[in-house]
Amino acid sequence: MPTRNDQRSSCPGLAAREELVTRPITEIEGLDQLFEDCLPAFGGSDLRRVWQLLDEAIGRGIPMTLSVAGPVTLSGQHTTWLNPLLDSGWFAMVSTTDAVCYHDGHRALDGAQERPFFRVDRHGDDGDLRDEKTIRVTDVGFPEDTLLEQDRLLRAILAQEEFQQSMSGTEFRHKLGRRYAAQERQNGVSEGMLALCWRKAMPIFVGAPADGSVFLNSVQRWCLAELGGAPHAFALDLHREVFESCALHRWGVQENEAGALGTLILGGGVPKNFNLQPEPTLSQILGFEDVPGYLYDIQITTAPVSDGSLSSCPPAEAVTWGKVDKDAYRSSCVSLQADYTTCMPFLSRALLEKRSRFERWSERMGFEALCQKHPAARGYLRPRAGYRLMERKDSLVERLLEEVRGRRGDLESEPLYPLASLEGLESRA
Repeated sequence: MPTRNDQRSSCPGLAAREELVTRPITEIEGLDQLFEDCLPAFGGSDLRRVWQLLDEAIGRGIPMTLSVAGPVTLSGQHTTWLNPLLDSGWFAMVSTTDAVCYHDGHRALDGAQERPFFRVDRHGDDGDLRDEKTIRVTDVGFPEDTLLEQDRLLRAILAQEEFQQSMSGTEFRHKLGRRYAAQERQNGVSEGMLALCWRKAMPIFVGAPADGSVFLNSVQRWCLAELGGAPHAFALDLHREVFESCALHRWGVQENEAGALGTLILGGGVPKNFNLQPEPTLSQILGFEDVPGYLYDIQITTAPVSDGSLSSCPPAEAVTWGKVDKDAYRSSCVSLQADYTTCMPFLSRALLEKRSRFERWSERMGFEALCQKHPAARGYLRPRAGYRLMERKDSLVERLLEEVRGRRGDLESEPLYPLASLEGLESRA
């Protein structure tokens, strides 16, 4: 009599199916093995899929972009898991919010030691907190004076000569990260996110710069200048910032050794949208053909897909816009319905544990021998210095401008859209 296994394996196509692995947690040696072998089904298998694709993209040496929304710096998560992940050399650029950049400076303030962050009851009396001048973000509290000192710091920074010019947002945040790094060194505090990105020459994009307190402090200086005070020449060149994102995307899909880009999207909102916009800008607006989208799109979001927001839309929907590779998305994309703050510490630790294991093996057997036996080691052990795209940004922008120059005739010859007449419209207002 044939065994049950024999009967199952005779079914067409069944042999290619992935085996349901159920390994006891008592037998694993690291978190990476837990994600691989101890999350067999249901919601656990969804998390396992996120792990598998991150592991695969990193092992293939794919440059990753990171989109992160939410108060990740205010809550200290940049210290616990985000900075170690960005310091790995796997990530090429970051898309985030102005607020993340603003709150990143709090712990380096001169008065920070006198005003520590603390836990608060998210269901407590917010009226009492307001009376005692405590700011609450979910279950994190801190004194309002922290915001006031941060504002003073930013206005002092913006008054410096190096900021009295128009610049792209990536240039601005690179300079701001350098200033934060000096503040952190002076006060002996751990490295913040902007300081780390400055050290690694990693571009930080902010799609909605006016929607945050860094820019609000520029507004104060602009207002005084308008009233006859000290001149304020600082300005953000949004056109250049968007074009820079296109140039870096072009580098990622054409010039880097892997020949593709991947993205890790944590939360949604503007950071996610800006992170996905280079492909349609290049193809839909500038008219380039055959511009690949992301090969890997790994998303963790709490937004329900039924609300129609960009925050919730899965990678498959992005395929229809050209933002994600249409030929690979079924095998290289995933959207996990979860709060990324609950799983990213563990995923980050698992990835870094695997890197450490490869490092130990490399010392013992030699790098090339290791890569021959474990090809993923080459991607995991790519240089920690990273891609340092801020140092190459200007040349990549000039190269893309030259490509656009070759298309100038087509762009300029496009017939203008026939606009409706404005005659008589005001009389209806």
